[in-house]
Amino acid sequence: MRPDGKRVKSDDAEYAVVPHIMVERNDSLNFIEINVPLAPMQKYLNEKRKEGISISHLALVLAAYTRIVGEFPLLNRFIVNKKIYARNELAVGMVVLKANSDNGTMSKVKFDPSDTVFEVNDKINAYIDTNREAGDNNKTDKLVSTLLSIPGLLTVGVAIFKWLDKHGLLPYSIVDASPFHTSMSITNLASIRTNHIFHHIYNFGTTSVFLAMGNSVEIPYKKPNGELDSEKCIPFGCVMDERICSGVYFAKAFRKFRKYLANPELLEVKPEETAVIKEVVYRADRKK
Repeated sequence: MRPDGKRVKSDDAEYAVVPHIMVERNDSLNFIEINVPLAPMQKYLNEKRKEGISISHLALVLAAYTRIVGEFPLLNRFIVNKKIYARNELAVGMVVLKANSDNGTMSKVKFDPSDTVFEVNDKINAYIDTNREAGDNNKTDKLVSTLLSIPGLLTVGVAIFKWLDKHGLLPYSIVDASPFHTSMSITNLASIRTNHIFHHIYNFGTTSVFLAMGNSVEIPYKKPNGELDSEKCIPFGCVMDERICSGVYFAKAFRKFRKYLANPELLEVKPEETAVIKEVVYRADRKK
């Protein structure tokens, strides 16, 4: 029993076989560009600012993603050692630049599938404020500093971590500090004024989805009357481990993702029920 997930024995023979054919995560990557209209998001954010509430574009995006994980729990699965697992937490990896520096730190922030956009925004702000400070302020930084403290320890330590992780023996304290053990990783490249990319997913760890936001772009579309027009969109480069679910499932999930970002007010209230709770009991719930 892994500390970060529960083994899933799939009823679908195809998905039981696929991890044996595509053994490594980089064997099984699919890439897609997702363009989300900016106008509804910007209108919502402007309205909230008039109410004295400051919400970031990143918070909206992560609130929408958190919500679809609750409705499409297979997004929160991962593959290790040819076995399928349902993750017992919703953790998102993010890089934060240190204050007055080009150097950053990558750690993760945890959400609940029932979080509202306001709760997501508060968690992101707290995460950024903590990690922007100089020094080793998170578990990831402290783990890396320990591994670098003795010559050769990093090489030996990482090799041991990989072996333990493959066999489900990596302690939760290490999993909790690892930015490679996440539900999803995200990078906001628009914050440094550059375009979106298709970011690789690491073979080490359990991350199954990587989203990269880029500068807004004009996307052409055809009006009902046949005329061509364009709208400003936020582009996302999305890389997915196709072994966790079908292409149809991914498509349905990201259609819902776009729906939430087109109607952000839907994220202000908690969902009545989230499907993910049916699949696995979250670590936070087990502690209660």
